[in-house]
Amino acid sequence: MRATYAATVALGAVLLAGPAMAQDWTKSKWGPDDEIGAANLITPESVMQAAKLVKTGKTYNLGIIVDPTVPAFAPRTMSITVLQPNQIATKGLGDNAMTYNDDIFMGWLGIGPQIDGLGHIGIDHVYYNGLKDSDFAKADGLKKLGIEKLPPIVTRGVLLDMAAYYGVDLVKEGTPYTKEDIVGAAKKQGVEIRKGDVVLFHSNWLTLLDEGTRDAKRYGSSEPGLGKSGAEYLAEIGVVAVGADTWGLEAVPFPEGTGVFEVHQILIPKNGIFILENMETRELARDKAYEFMFVLGPTRMRGAVQMMINPTAIR
Repeated sequence: MRATYAATVALGAVLLAGPAMAQDWTKSKWGPDDEIGAANLITPESVMQAAKLVKTGKTYNLGIIVDPTVPAFAPRTMSITVLQPNQIATKGLGDNAMTYNDDIFMGWLGIGPQIDGLGHIGIDHVYYNGLKDSDFAKADGLKKLGIEKLPPIVTRGVLLDMAAYYGVDLVKEGTPYTKEDIVGAAKKQGVEIRKGDVVLFHSNWLTLLDEGTRDAKRYGSSEPGLGKSGAEYLAEIGVVAVGADTWGLEAVPFPEGTGVFEVHQILIPKNGIFILENMETRELARDKAYEFMFVLGPTRMRGAVQMMINPTAIR
């Protein structure tokens, strides 16, 4: 997730509506031991179907470039330090004078292009498949629902160009993508969202990080994004993951009647659907590549809640 601390505090007074709490969402349809949620929908057969979408061999980086200037949900930061271990005042290692650079990464895993795992978001300290945070969330890592459990995500990807659907260059912050919007955008593009898909939304929000049009404060404190009815619709279809070219996927400021990151709660703890943030969708939109093979193999860091990623679209 991405935003400034101030924006989150200002919006934090919005409370989650009671009726959602009454629903029995704590039991996975895949059983009491399930830790991968909607990734269960990926099968050898669905992978083969996705592979049939490759017609040109063109590939797309879906992750934005990460550096310390990328706006991050406070207090998240990152830095890289490059050094030459044991080489100061020497010609190098061995008679052949071998020299090398190494690097140290210091930072949070939820920065830049990322996947939100199933252990990221809960409802009153209860997480996916009914897990209580006191039982699995430890300081040295998650004991369940860690990113290392996630299988390779290879499936059909669908891009919905919301900027084109609304007829704007940049979708305005706070705009929620409703069920009706999603149905309308898919119909306009001539695509169908299916069970097992990864759905990506394009709003052109990343232009706020481009040189010449940069407005990092606006980028990281607000955004257009998925609304409640849209999230419920995608969950009903049975998608594997939902992503966007924004820091937090859902509309901020939160629309009236929507709780604090309630779309995250609908997708992750209630339905086991993964969230992809800061996805680079512009080239796909330019090419009108609305259907493609989506490939993601996140770093298998044991106990990690989130992970920086660079998925690939192939068409």
